[in-house]
Amino acid sequence: MYRFLFSSKWLGYLLLAAVFATACVFLGRWQMDRRAETLAEINRVVSNYSATPVPFAAARDQFTQLDPAKEWTQVELQGTYDTDGQRIVRNRPLNGQPGYEVVVPLKLATGETVIIDRGWLPIGNNNPGSPDSVPAPPSGEVTSVVRLKHAEPELQRGAPQGQLASIDLPTYAAQLGYPVLTGAYGQLASETPTAAEMPVAFPKPSTEEGTHLSYSLQWFAFGVLMFVGFGYAARQQARNAAIDAEEDEAEEAGTMHAAVPSRRRTPPARKRKKATAEEEEDALLDAQGY
Repeated sequence: MYRFLFSSKWLGYLLLAAVFATACVFLGRWQMDRRAETLAEINRVVSNYSATPVPFAAARDQFTQLDPAKEWTQVELQGTYDTDGQRIVRNRPLNGQPGYEVVVPLKLATGETVIIDRGWLPIGNNNPGSPDSVPAPPSGEVTSVVRLKHAEPELQRGAPQGQLASIDLPTYAAQLGYPVLTGAYGQLASETPTAAEMPVAFPKPSTEEGTHLSYSLQWFAFGVLMFVGFGYAARQQARNAAIDAEEDEAEEAGTMHAAVPSRRRTPPARKRKKATAEEEEDALLDAQGY
C-alpha cells in the first residue's frame, strides 16, 4: 500500500520535509540561546543594579577588564571632572526618541581616570546635529556612584568636533591625550554635590524575559508538523490508491459478467390431458368430413 513512498517524487517530499524541520530546529535553538542571554542579563540586573556600592579599590580591576558577571555593579568614586574632556555620543535613542549621551572623564584621587556617562539629552532644535545645551558637571571634588558598563566597539564612521560615534574608550583616550582606564566605564547613578542641571537619568534595564521561549516552541512545533503533514498526505495517497483499486476490480468483474451469454431456461411442456370418449368421437367425425 505504501510502496509509492519509495518513488523519486515522494522521496523528494521527504527530503524537503527534513530540510524544513532542520531549519526549524536551528531557529528554535537560536531563540533558546537568545533566551539564555536574556536570562543572564536579567540575573545580572537583579543581582547588581541595586546592590550596595563597592569602593573603587575593590573594583579597580573591573575598569581594566570587566567581568561580564560584574556588569551593573555599583562603584563609589571620588575625584574631579575634567570639563574640557567632556564629549557627547551621537545616535543614542531613549524610549524611541533620538538623542545623545554625555560622557566626562573623572580624575580620581589615585591619579587614574575613568569615564562617566552622566545621562541622556534629546536632539536640539536650535543647532542641527547637536543638543541645544549640554549641562556642565559639578566643579570641584565629587563623590559619584556609577554602574559598571562594558566599553563599546569602534564604529567605522566619524563624528563632529566634540562628539563620539560610540563609547569607544581607547579612541576617547587618544583624544584626551592622557591615560584612561579603558576596560569599562561607569553609568551615573548619583553624585554629590549635584549639578544645578542634569541630563536625563537612565531608566532601569528591563527584567522581562520577552517572547524567545514562545518563539522557540513555535519553531519546534513547525518542524514536527511538517512530518505530521507528510504522514497525512501519504495516508491520503494510500487510501485513494486503495479506493481506485477497488473500483478497478469492480469494473473488471462487471465486464467479465457481461461477456458470458445468458442461457434462458425453456419451460417444460405441459402434459396433455387424456381425451374423453366424446372428444374422440368428434375428432373422428371431423376427420371423415361429417
